[in-house]
Amino acid sequence: MGARVTAADVAERAGVSQSAVSRVFTPGASASAATAEKVRAAAAELGYRPNVLARSLITGRSRMIGLVVAYLENYFYPTALEQLSNALQARGYHVLMFMASQTAGNIDDVVAEILDYQVDGIVAASVALGSDLTARCRAAGVPVVLFNRRQDDPATASVTSDNRAGGRMAAEVLLAGGHARIAYVAGWEGASTQRDRETGFRAGLAAAGRGLHARAVGDFHAGRAAEATRTLMDRPDPPDAIFVANDHMAIAVMDVLRGELGLSVPDDVSVVGYDDIPPAAWGGYALTTVRQPAAAMIDATVETLLAQIEGPGGAPQHITLPAELILRRSARIPPGWTK
Repeated sequence: MGARVTAADVAERAGVSQSAVSRVFTPGASASAATAEKVRAAAAELGYRPNVLARSLITGRSRMIGLVVAYLENYFYPTALEQLSNALQARGYHVLMFMASQTAGNIDDVVAEILDYQVDGIVAASVALGSDLTARCRAAGVPVVLFNRRQDDPATASVTSDNRAGGRMAAEVLLAGGHARIAYVAGWEGASTQRDRETGFRAGLAAAGRGLHARAVGDFHAGRAAEATRTLMDRPDPPDAIFVANDHMAIAVMDVLRGELGLSVPDDVSVVGYDDIPPAAWGGYALTTVRQPAAAMIDATVETLLAQIEGPGGAPQHITLPAELILRRSARIPPGWTK
């Protein structure tokens, strides 16, 4: 095996200074087009790759972002996280992904491991961080942005859709559809998204002088959502409409209603979800849902995180983006409403 090719070797081959080589391979640094072309050609001829770890020791920046996520079963997250990773890479950062559960001890361990990698920032998706964890990250100088979650700590940045407004939209479409017994399948009780969607939904019902007919918990899990559906429909007065806290569970709810119980959706029971994941638009489901503005949420997450990394000292932002009701065939379409 030959000796490792160095930046000095590339500089000599290209006929430029070693600092010019460094600028060409440093994201955000300036180098003329002619210099960059000569340096990259020389690097390709010699098989040179810049030593990212060595550079991080010099600059104090790893240009790595830790991404912690609790579960990937929900279609919303794999799609969003791929786009988030691509957006960060386009800005010269690389993503290290870590899986966590919702238990406090597990999240503590995962965040400690992330910090060991000397990341420049952390994005926590579908995970709630306690105040001790966020304080530890602040002490280490590592900014955190919560994606699709929020918490009361004003020092932790967050990006969400307007979950309360989205829940209210779900109530309004079901009320306008003439439903008499409107139920709710909740997500994991510890999630801000679950709490805000239910708060908005109940507020929408209350504005019309109505209350929730029945409630069950699906924990954002398809199997538990299916069991919740069986429980709701086993009542002597089963619901004729169900708002489900996310599409991942709503699909399981529809499968039970149609496949197990032989009911028609929406003739017997209307179903509304939240997220607008790709399967929601499939003909077999045609799920009426509240769409999260995923692309805008990703852009806001990247901008918020990098603003804290590249301009330390700025106040963390708490961004709420508008949601949109998407009408399809899983719920009665009220008179005068159009898809």
